Amino acid sequence: MLSRSLIIAACLCLLSACALPRRTASPSLFGSASPAGFPSDVRYYAADWHALDTRVSSALQRVRSASPDGRINVLALSGGGAVGAFGAGALIGLSHRGERPNFQIVTGVSTGALIAPFAFLGSGWDAQLADAFSGERARSLLHHHWLRRLLSPGTYEATPLTELVDHYVTFKLLHAVARESARGRLLEVATTDVDKEETVIWDMGAIASRGDQSARELFRDVLVASASVPGVFPPVLLHVREGGVTHDEMHVDGATAAPFIAAPESLLISSLRLADLRGGRIFILVNGQLASEPSTTPFRTISVLSRSFATALRHMSRMQLASTAEFAQAHGMQLEFTALPMDYPQVSALDFSRATMGSLFGYGLRCAEQGRLWTTVDEALSRADDGISRWHLEHASARERAQPACPLDAAPSSGGQLRARQDAAPPAQVDPAVEMDRARKAPRLVPLQAMRSVP
Repeated sequence: MLSRSLIIAACLCLLSACALPRRTASPSLFGSASPAGFPSDVRYYAADWHALDTRVSSALQRVRSASPDGRINVLALSGGGAVGAFGAGALIGLSHRGERPNFQIVTGVSTGALIAPFAFLGSGWDAQLADAFSGERARSLLHHHWLRRLLSPGTYEATPLTELVDHYVTFKLLHAVARESARGRLLEVATTDVDKEETVIWDMGAIASRGDQSARELFRDVLVASASVPGVFPPVLLHVREGGVTHDEMHVDGATAAPFIAAPESLLISSLRLADLRGGRIFILVNGQLASEPSTTPFRTISVLSRSFATALRHMSRMQLASTAEFAQAHGMQLEFTALPMDYPQVSALDFSRATMGSLFGYGLRCAEQGRLWTTVDEALSRADDGISRWHLEHASARERAQPACPLDAAPSSGGQLRARQDAAPPAQVDPAVEMDRARKAPRLVPLQAMRSVP
């Protein structure tokens, strides 16, 4: 009888469109609201040109001071859910190869936000990165209770994601981020403010520099918010103060508005030219595919949600990549990126199984170890044309599909020429647990200060 009453009450609640209680949002668009106890400069809105204008010059001067040769290396990590295991493996593979650049700026969105602190801190944190994306801890992320599923604005509970992030956001990590930030380096994470429908960029080093429990909690909550896919996980309510009044801001997955952040939105569309960027390099790590082969979508809620999210992210990534390429060219910067190629088997962003994440992790690891990770826009377009032609041939003949090659078809040899594609072995399957142990025992490598040049 009690169960029936609960069901009826839940249904009535749904039918009456009831909402969970929250404070009102700040009425200003780009105001001075800031998280309780923190200064307003721990974040800014990507579209707020006036705020960015006051920050960008001083920020770039600080960042350049952290670079041994004065050139700025930017790493932008995209969203992609479980496919973030590819990015995690790729970074560790770069460590193994000794070609992990010293990034002065690291930005992360969604799953990229969860990778970003480890990428920022360098190869000395590879063991934690491997542990986080091996699939063992992540496989329990999708958990729901039927009543909470009815009442909460998310299909799955927030607790597993929050606990996962909380496990890694330790005071040791917080203090390490603060130290690097004090040197001038910049770690930024993007969330989407649903109330304002705008991208918010958080200075994680500024948050970490406070060093207390409130800093750890805000650091964690921003990462959780950035990874909270709308409809899948509940949004995160952040308490802010403005004009002596406390408001609630609703934040969700940063990839809702921006697949990755190589430069703030207002800079991408601005005519402003920043001389401090000339000679720098932008590396974009896309945790997903920019094109995929056709496949039948199961008629299930999660399958449709996952496929729709992947579709939106893919098309947004293409447009953002084009805008970033134009930005890099205008500022005299080199742009390289990586993504899963079209012939990689299609993977759901919500498939957090150990097998799937282990395969993605191993693929990224081996491609990076073989020097076949980074590619250019021209190389990627050529690869895409070849992939489409090959797909038509293989589809027509129904031949057995070959194992997908790496994002770069061939790696530079010591003489600077490209090795033949058949000379490079395809990436092998690896056990993430073995790689995690290997990362713990490996000596910390000094990143190369000069990557290969691309005409």
